[in-house]
Amino acid sequence: MNATVDAAPRKPGSRIKLVVAALIGLAILAGLILAGRRAGAYVPQFARQVEAMGAWGPIAFVLGYAVATVAFIPGSLLTLAAGAIFGLVKGTAYTLIGATLGAAAAFLVARYVARGAIERKIAGNARFAAIDRAVGREGFKIVALLRLSPGVPFNLLNYALGLTKVGFWEYFAASLAMLPGTLLYVYYGKAAGSLAALAGGVKTEKGPGSWIVLALGLVATIVVTAFVTRLAGRALRQEIDAPAEASPHG
Repeated sequence: MNATVDAAPRKPGSRIKLVVAALIGLAILAGLILAGRRAGAYVPQFARQVEAMGAWGPIAFVLGYAVATVAFIPGSLLTLAAGAIFGLVKGTAYTLIGATLGAAAAFLVARYVARGAIERKIAGNARFAAIDRAVGREGFKIVALLRLSPGVPFNLLNYALGLTKVGFWEYFAASLAMLPGTLLYVYYGKAAGSLAALAGGVKTEKGPGSWIVLALGLVATIVVTAFVTRLAGRALRQEIDAPAEASPHG
């Protein structure tokens, strides 16, 4: 006769602690995003300083972009500035390097600061643990598709992925998927012609490239949603079937 032991029901006190922890986490996240947006007001000043630094400008820009990414400072204006300062090719390269370094730093912060707590939480929930492992095995595909999706906040995504089992080098390599959007924004910055024009709110006419990138992003959003849903379903089925296959008969 096989006996099954159900997990003890969660105590009301632990539920309250979980809710409080979630609210505190959301408050901290909101504060970081707000602080990052306020700090974004200094981006034009930083861009002018980079432009005046000559040969040291690219290094300062890359490091500044990386710091901005970690600090939740929106990078769109910096990406536009890269086009105005460095041109299309160099601007795209410097932006991609800075964004990748910043994304890697944010990922590592989340991985080594908060991942342990996540692992302890899901250790008692085999289903969540199974989904986490499944996502980790398909890390490159998932990260690449999320990078292409326009509806996923870039800065927040970096930290969120650090809480999963996605491998660091897969995550790092998938940063190449940022190239289409980066190229487009840098092109708009180059088309503006100068930082003064960007600061003045000059508008550039959207060409076919913008619609292609948008369509690519929408397709990526649909694909990653379906892919993760199918992956989670498969992981759950395997987790449910595994005990039955492992149990002795007779």
